[in-house]
Amino acid sequence: MPKDPNHRCLQRVRWIAWTAVALAGCSVGPNYVRPVAEAPPAYKEAQGWKVAEPKDQQPRGNWWEVFNDPQLSSLLTQVEISNQTLKAAEARVREARALTQAARAAFFPVVTANASASRSGSGSGAARVGSAGGQGSGGGGVSNSYNLALEVNWEVDLWGRIRRTVEASEATAQASAADLEAAKLSAQATLSEDYFLLRVQDAQIRLLNDTVAAYEKSLQLTRNQYAVGVVGRVDVAQAETQLSSTRAQAIDAAIQRAQLEHAIAVLVGKPPAEFSVAVADVPAGFPDVPPGIPSELLERRPDIAAAERRAAAANAQIGVAEAAFFPSLTLSATGGFQSSLLSHLISLPSRYWSIGSALAQTIFDAGLRRAQTAQAIATYDENVANYRQTVLAGFQEVEDNLAALRILEQEAVVQDDAVKSARESVTITLNQYRAGTANYLAVVVVQATALANERAALAILGRRLDASVALIKALGGSWDAAAL
Repeated sequence: MPKDPNHRCLQRVRWIAWTAVALAGCSVGPNYVRPVAEAPPAYKEAQGWKVAEPKDQQPRGNWWEVFNDPQLSSLLTQVEISNQTLKAAEARVREARALTQAARAAFFPVVTANASASRSGSGSGAARVGSAGGQGSGGGGVSNSYNLALEVNWEVDLWGRIRRTVEASEATAQASAADLEAAKLSAQATLSEDYFLLRVQDAQIRLLNDTVAAYEKSLQLTRNQYAVGVVGRVDVAQAETQLSSTRAQAIDAAIQRAQLEHAIAVLVGKPPAEFSVAVADVPAGFPDVPPGIPSELLERRPDIAAAERRAAAANAQIGVAEAAFFPSLTLSATGGFQSSLLSHLISLPSRYWSIGSALAQTIFDAGLRRAQTAQAIATYDENVANYRQTVLAGFQEVEDNLAALRILEQEAVVQDDAVKSARESVTITLNQYRAGTANYLAVVVVQATALANERAALAILGRRLDASVALIKALGGSWDAAAL
């Protein structure tokens, strides 16, 4: 007994599908290997770096807690919630993930359902029926057609074009996620730096106000001595000039504090008019942040991870471009019902179906595919170079801040000695002035020198705090590439 033709057709389609699935196991284009980025065995500036008692070698969790400042911690927790720049970066991550889902959808068949109804006529028969108002089907040159169908189309991923596209989309989404973490770390570090500058500015204002109070006493002393004829009017004028000048400096210092407060408000996503930071002391201690080994930096910095993921995405795009040189295979199937009578539409005699395949190959494109492949390769080379440059910049930032912390610590010790000497000089010169063995110009000189040294010591303190934040940022904060 001969086999059913439909059965033989289904066997052929089955054979085509299995062959396509088997062929789909291959992918053209180079498989990705992380580009080599040379890392030194140790940081140059880490030699002699003092390490505290055995503990975790890197800050984890909320890295800013190493500064032990509750107000700073409170502000930094608001950055991730309210900062608009981070919200935009988070939206880009969602966009990239959605594009990845869209790319994965190409692995599956596209199923389309359609239904249609039409009425047509031709010749004089149609005119006669129309004039008579007839509604019959098929009579007098008029016909009805009803159709209900389901269509399936599937492009077989013979050469891995779809797989490479998904691979590129996934790597791009991971790069966007790393970009978000880099933006978050940058915003947190910027807020921390602004906060410490504001605290130093509070100390500067406090110092200037205390100095104004001291100069007011000196002015009163000078006026008393002038009243009894011990000193001349010039001493009073010098004291008044020194007092007014210092008052002006104290007023001017409030400008930078206000601007820093406004910058912090924007970072936490609030209008400056609705935000304020109360005056407080500068944090007393400095965190010990061991830098670890340079090779860890490749996993610890989100900007490096983002650059590496972009290189991976560019590598996958080479495979997408090369797949265009090979033919594409599409399998299709259609089935449904068609009838001239709506009442007979869903019935066995009205059914129809078709199964087929199509193989397409571009014969001539004037070098378009070769150009696209060359572009993909060039883009990959560019991303590899950017990745390596990002790594080098990361090493530089760590070295810069290690050097800054080491040198600033030495400078702070020397500056503290200068402050002590200046304070002693002020005390001695004031006593000599009261005793009449020194003029007021000498007092003005030593007091100005003392104020300058006090302000310099506070500036060094602020730079040390900023360098501590910058070092943690350069080391990647609490982030790790495993998060991707």
